[in-house]
Amino acid sequence: MTQRIAPQLVANLALVGGRGCGKSSIAKRLLRRNRNFGLYSLDALIRYESAGQSIPEIVEQRGWPHFRDLEYQVLQKVTRISSGALIDCGGGVVVDLNDSGDEVRSERKLKTLRENARVVYLARDSAYLEGRIGGDPNRPALSGERAFREIIERRDPWYRAAAHWTLECGDLSKTELTDRVLAWFYAETGVQAGSA
Repeated sequence: MTQRIAPQLVANLALVGGRGCGKSSIAKRLLRRNRNFGLYSLDALIRYESAGQSIPEIVEQRGWPHFRDLEYQVLQKVTRISSGALIDCGGGVVVDLNDSGDEVRSERKLKTLRENARVVYLARDSAYLEGRIGGDPNRPALSGERAFREIIERRDPWYRAAAHWTLECGDLSKTELTDRVLAWFYAETGVQAGSA
């Protein structure tokens, strides 16, 4: 019986997409498929940098601009890893705020992601995402004025700009999504999946 050997990794992999698209569960599945990945959740690292405060607490006490700056700092740190980092990005990783407090595309975070990782956008319909995240106390409101769908639809082109590859998730299972992301990442980075 042949046993699969997890190949060594020569680049970092970042997953981006809206809240509820499946980034965290796909990241965990990818880690199970190749233990050479080191899994890093940006949201968890932000909490660590904030002495364990929850994201709603950070936003309530310091505001979204502080959170976005902290997100950038954490992203810079984790992408310094030379290879094998599997980065589970928060839904707003493509966002900064302008002087009026409106979301704008974050050129600094897109540049950091694209230069230091292969980026996959897990694209989902906004209605699907809205159904997944409703009422979650761990996710602070993105805006007091704009509807969730409006925000997600506005961010879609920013996710696409960040991504090296966009995966339209549709009705694919988590296993199928994991298979496709891993196959693309290996092909993109010239890694051969081996067996012994």
